[in-house]
Amino acid sequence: MKTPADITPEMLTFLSEYHLASLTTTRSDGTAHVVPVGFSYDHQTHTVRIITFASSAKYKNALRGGRAVVSQVDGGRWLTLEGTVSGTADPSRVALAVEGYAARYRQPGEREDRVAIEIAVDRIMGRA
Repeated sequence: MKTPADITPEMLTFLSEYHLASLTTTRSDGTAHVVPVGFSYDHQTHTVRIITFASSAKYKNALRGGRAVVSQVDGGRWLTLEGTVSGTADPSRVALAVEGYAARYRQPGEREDRVAIEIAVDRIMGRA
């Protein structure tokens, strides 16, 4: 197991390429909720950001806190980023999530109910 301090240039490259990932959060009954997502990783703050909408199950799960995981795979390359999860409607933090998404994938369409999920990464597994 690695920490964000152990991240390599190859891992950062992999995290900037166009790959979707699975996000795992915890439902209120304790079971895993797994969905496909696009995400960005901020290496300076060790933060995963995911844009979504306020009524989504993943956002409601994030608002409860706890831990979450994003995992992306491309052939033999894979990375899993894990940490404490939160949800935010703060416009400046949502803007960072949109900016990260746009840089990695494409500019998302406008949504009045846009929010963001943030994961404070403290564990990294995989190889890139």
